[in-house]
Amino acid sequence: MSPGLAFDPSLAFDDVTCLRGGRILFEGLGFALAPGEAGLVLGPNGVGKSSLIRIAAGLLAPLGGRVTGEGARALLSETAALDAERMLAGALGFWAGLDARRGAVAEALAAVGLADIADVPVRLLSTGQRRRAAFARVLASGAPVWLLDEPANGLDTASVAMLEARIAAHRADGGIVLVATHQPIALPGAQEIRW
Repeated sequence: MSPGLAFDPSLAFDDVTCLRGGRILFEGLGFALAPGEAGLVLGPNGVGKSSLIRIAAGLLAPLGGRVTGEGARALLSETAALDAERMLAGALGFWAGLDARRGAVAEALAAVGLADIADVPVRLLSTGQRRRAAFARVLASGAPVWLLDEPANGLDTASVAMLEARIAAHRADGGIVLVATHQPIALPGAQEIRW
């Protein structure tokens, strides 16, 4: 069992094929991630990195193959899914309430450096603040499996360092991270996933 978790999470793709827009983006893709491991999805624009993350999240069905795993999954995608009219803490609280982790919001906001603007409406946040808020949603979820699609977009150097540190801590606690990115992110020992 992983040190920070009540069970061992896992995520595996077995012979997965993805069809989008009438074309095959990838086929026969397979990999497995165990506690403390990370997968780094690499490739040019349009190759299907975001589609892979969406398949892992259960938001897109694969054309073939199967995805298996243990543990809840938290998704960070290009859309933050935060109500623009709500105060930041309230918008995150909505999602934390669904995960029965409402108390985790303040801690997550502090972890991403947004505690001082918890009472600011989401619509007033900068691009980088919105991205950190979306990551705070992942932190507040308590999910052992993180699916991060372009997590460093819009972040400055200090925020990327914070992201890397949080990912490292999650992995050290036995969590799993799957990252699709164009930008360099430190993921020591990550399994590279290409096709």
